[in-house]
Formats: sequence, structure tokens, C-alpha cells
Amino acid sequence: MIKNVVRPVVTEADIPVAGELRVASGTIFTPSARDLARERGVAIIELGPGEPMPGATPEKTVAVGSDHGGFDLKERLKPVLAQLGFAITDAGVHEPKPVDYPDIAHAVARLVASGQAGLGVIVDGAGIGSAMVANKVPGIRAALCYDRASAKNSREHNHANVLTLGGRLLTETQAEDVLRTWLATPCGGGRHKARVDKITEVERAYAQWNPQNSKNS
Repeated sequence: MIKNVVRPVVTEADIPVAGELRVASGTIFTPSARDLARERGVAIIELGPGEPMPGATPEKTVAVGSDHGGFDLKERLKPVLAQLGFAITDAGVHEPKPVDYPDIAHAVARLVASGQAGLGVIVDGAGIGSAMVANKVPGIRAALCYDRASAKNSREHNHANVLTLGGRLLTETQAEDVLRTWLATPCGGGRHKARVDKITEVERAYAQWNPQNSKNS
């Protein structure tokens, strides 16, 4: 049975004295909040899919994306990110219609690599394909995680900046545990940083590599 997606709720306490209030698509307003906004002349602006909340820094922005196999889980995890204080940039899909996971994974990875988002979360059926795609983008360290231990390790040891999840392999509770652990775990220094630096060195070494030239040398 599919659970209903938890949507943000705006109460009277959230209504500013004047100006405008930008909210995520699907946000619920209590009747008293609506009345107060009308009384104060506050314009309510509902953001479109994928449009980030205003004032969010890249460090506090998470790019999310999924194919049709991960759509339901992605939608269930977005309120968790909002609850933890992260702005969300949704790269799609915005409805559970068939789509190729490489397109979505690439879009999320580009948002992280370009610095528009500090972290990324991608959900497809198994999470494997999206990790493969994301790791083709320079600067991305995507990790497929399936429990708290793998989530913690990927952040502390490998400085993962993109998390991939299997929407058909994890329950909502399991996925939320992984996500919360992953976000709460800081990247380790010392030997861990030194090893991550070596990952970057390998990436740079092959940036201009031509396998045909290698065969002829």
C-alpha cells in the first residue's frame, strides 16, 4: 500500500508581516494562515517543480532526482530533507512516467558538480545504474548505500557527495534511515582525506586519456 506523501504545512506563525511568501508546490495552508495572509496583504507564491526556495545557499541545497522506479520513494524523502532544513532542487521526474535513469542521474550530478547544490540524492529501481552515471561526471563521488553502516562509511571514508538509493529494494523507513545517517555524517580528515585526494588524482589523470594512444604506446 502506497502511503500519502507528507506535504509542508504553513500556519499563522509562518506568515510574514508584509511582502510575499514563497512555498513549495503542494504546500498546505491552515485556514487561519490563509486569512492572516489575506489580512496582511501577503502574496503567496507557489514555486514550480525543481525551483529552489529563495535564500538557500548551495551548501544547504540538495539536488534530488529519480526515474519512474524511484519516483514514489523520492517524493516520500523530500519532506525529510525539508524537515532537516535543506532546500530542494528537483531534477525530475515529476510524475511516474517511464524515463531513462541516465538522464536524471546526469542532471543531478551536474547540479552538484557545478556547485549549485552541495549534495545530491538519486533514486532508481536498484540505485546501481544511477551511481554509475553520476560517477562519470568529474567531481562526483556517488555511493549506493543500503543501510546505516554503508551510509556512514561513504561519507566519513569516501567523502561521497551524491547518494543513490534503490527504490524497489528499500522500504521507506530503511531509505529514511540511510538518508538521515548520510546527511548527519561529516567527511573524515586525515588518512580518509588523503585517500580521497588520490581518487581525484586518478580522475584528473584520465581526463585527457585516449585509450587508442595507450594501445599504440
